[in-house]
Amino acid sequence: MEEQHRLDAEAPLLATKPDGAASSSPARNRYPFFCAVLASMTSVLMGYNVAVTSGAQIFMAEDLGLSDTQIELLSGAINIYSLVGALLAGWTSDRLGRRLTIVITNGFFLVGPLIMTLASGYAALMAGRFIAGIGVGYALVIAPIYAAEIAPASSRGLLSSLPEIFINTGVMLSYMANFAFSALPAHLSWRLMFAAGVVPTVFLAAGVLTMPESPRWLAMKGRTDEAKAVLDRTSDTLAESQQRLQEIQEVVITSSDGAGGGAWKEVATKAGVRRVLATVLALQFFQQASGIDSVVLYGPRVLSMAGVTSNTLLLGLNVLFGVAKAGSILIAMVLADRVGRRPLLLVSAGGMTASLLVLGSVFAAFGGAKYDAVVAAVAVAAVVAFVCTFSVGFGPLAWVYSSEILPLRLRGQGAGLGTAMNRVMSGIVTMTFISLYGAITMAGTFYLYAAVTAASFVFIYTCLPETRGRNLEDMELLFRTK
Repeated sequence: MEEQHRLDAEAPLLATKPDGAASSSPARNRYPFFCAVLASMTSVLMGYNVAVTSGAQIFMAEDLGLSDTQIELLSGAINIYSLVGALLAGWTSDRLGRRLTIVITNGFFLVGPLIMTLASGYAALMAGRFIAGIGVGYALVIAPIYAAEIAPASSRGLLSSLPEIFINTGVMLSYMANFAFSALPAHLSWRLMFAAGVVPTVFLAAGVLTMPESPRWLAMKGRTDEAKAVLDRTSDTLAESQQRLQEIQEVVITSSDGAGGGAWKEVATKAGVRRVLATVLALQFFQQASGIDSVVLYGPRVLSMAGVTSNTLLLGLNVLFGVAKAGSILIAMVLADRVGRRPLLLVSAGGMTASLLVLGSVFAAFGGAKYDAVVAAVAVAAVVAFVCTFSVGFGPLAWVYSSEILPLRLRGQGAGLGTAMNRVMSGIVTMTFISLYGAITMAGTFYLYAAVTAASFVFIYTCLPETRGRNLEDMELLFRTK
């Protein structure tokens, strides 16, 4: 708390340095970083709850006798269930505020995993998965919105990447929990894997209440003085704070002028708005159609078919994937505001295509080989390359780019639609993976994913302009949505 109070007091001082000392390169304000980190911590729980079944499914099948079909549905259903949360999150955040919506999200992550921990059968597991899935949808929408709206332009790429970084941290922690509890009896190990995600929710919800509300939401509600106070604390200079407030007010006025039938009328009347929504939906489609969640949820199964037979080694390699995936996000975090969004997305799409082709070729050439260390090593290297190239671009930047280009008046609902597309595709991929490789082989499955990522490269190259360094409201001019 002392650090928070110090940052609160320091932010205005950073903004009021003499012109000669700060006009050319003002010191970056660290307070919005603190706020974005705290808001994005909810994403740790989201990543944990989605990925924990990767290792838990081994022991759930042993303890409860679940079939492959039941495992497939249970693992992937959380993504379909998250549609409820994704579609409600925009409405909730626009009415109750971004901060209270984050608190509600933590509540879902408390109840859902608790039900699964105590479950004695498949129906109870599905009920808990449903509640956790609503939390997933909420987390995917609200964390990027809050981070984008609290951040000054100088660090928006970095701060908007935080939710994805924390999602992958949660994935990594779930793999560690899988490994840590794997030596326990089957009936106990998978329950503790779910229970470990319950404890942090209360503390995170309490911490979120110490954050300021989004200045853009406050301005939308006519609470201009409160919005100005937050902007003064979260901008690099007072001049930037005034500029941000003026830009927000201009957009709010534009939105209110079109009030009769609501902002969604613009989708039918403005080509720029349709282009933005199409871009958001396409980015989210390509992110998940790449097959990334097949690796996240079925990594041990993929490697077992490449010749790795020990459960301990499978879960240990899963931890390696989690560390590689989370660590690669840091590269995107550092480079997003230096190199730009477009170059990183192109490198990501190209790298994913190459690694998926290698992985598919391993199974095509050596899919029948068992206990072959070389084949297993190449498969592991290809999977690591895939998750790293995904995380250096598509993982975080699909969300960053989407939250940047949506007009303020459509941001909540537009982000909800994008998240719905993301979760539908993730659900389709994860609920069909076992059936798909059974029908077209493991090699055919990864070749199919490679074709999708190659198409995403073409889309990025031809359709996406650079947004680095632009104010959020400048996007209205870039995409002609005013």
